[in-house]
Amino acid sequence: MSGGVRRYVAEKVRALRACAGRHVLIIPGERDSVSGDDSARVYTIASPCVSRVTQYRVLLRLGEIARILAAERPDIVESGDPYQVGFAVARHAAALRIPSVAFYHSHFAESEVRPLGRWIGATAAELFVSLASRYTRQLYGRFARTLVASPMLATVLEKWGVSNTTVVDLGVDAARFVPGDRTAARAALGIAPGARVLLSVGRLAAEKNTRLLCDAFRLLPGYHLIISGEGLQRDAVERLRAETGAVTWLPFINSHEELLRLFHAADLFVHPGVQETFGLVTLEAQACGLPVVGIVGTPMDRIVRHTQDFWARSATAESLADAIAAAFSHDLPALGAAARSAVAAEFSWSVVMARLFDVYREVIHEYARQ
Repeated sequence: MSGGVRRYVAEKVRALRACAGRHVLIIPGERDSVSGDDSARVYTIASPCVSRVTQYRVLLRLGEIARILAAERPDIVESGDPYQVGFAVARHAAALRIPSVAFYHSHFAESEVRPLGRWIGATAAELFVSLASRYTRQLYGRFARTLVASPMLATVLEKWGVSNTTVVDLGVDAARFVPGDRTAARAALGIAPGARVLLSVGRLAAEKNTRLLCDAFRLLPGYHLIISGEGLQRDAVERLRAETGAVTWLPFINSHEELLRLFHAADLFVHPGVQETFGLVTLEAQACGLPVVGIVGTPMDRIVRHTQDFWARSATAESLADAIAAAFSHDLPALGAAARSAVAAEFSWSVVMARLFDVYREVIHEYARQ
């Protein structure tokens, strides 16, 4: 699971524990195993690794899903996979008379299909996107609800014929993501106290615009960039670090304390992506009192709680570099403080999970009436 999905699942488990509920998670892994307890059980199904870099695994033994569902008999099933697992979940849940929903976590048609245009041509890529829209309609039409994290994405799916969308925000734990001591955080990372420090956290991949970020940073002498993440475009980060001597790279961070240190060390969080379905890390940055800069026109616009008048107007290195430079003409601590206050009030996980559980109850009730 990616970082955002991992945190979504962890918060759901925590919310269910608090109300004496149960959560069962089925994931691919190196070997078959069962872990956890009666409140939160994790089934791992042995699955082949398809990428040494990302460590992604493809779950092929789909019959195991049916076996686990039959043994656990959940009240509702949620699928987070847009491929063969998604079809299997819908099929097995229907056979067992269990209501099911799907969370459309990643807009895979845009992130994985349209970029093919660089090799197969724009016309052929558009044909593939058309086929992807038909595929998406066929898969998500099998579920009672398709959960999406932004109205913008819901509109796209509805145009594709997915008529069962429901917008469900992601959230932030504002009691854990908090402002901190910048001087101490920078000292721990070996960064000078007075540096202009940028931070980017996420997968190093084409759909995350990693190379765009690197190209923009080349236009910003006198800044320091912290990048945390793994992925196929790590080579671009390594080259940038060698060229500039002003890049701190860290692998994917699973420790909350280490992630907080990065947020505390920076002046500005940079999110160069345009294909995010939500942008959970931007909420976490704001909860830490860290202003955000990105590219106008994505679902992240809806969750940024400070002015975007300095944001980039196009996905180019020049525009993003200008936006970053312009941000430093603002009172960044004041922007961050205002954003933290608004994010904590509007996007707490307790509010988000209450809404999600309302959707679950609606689906269960409707299914029982059929």
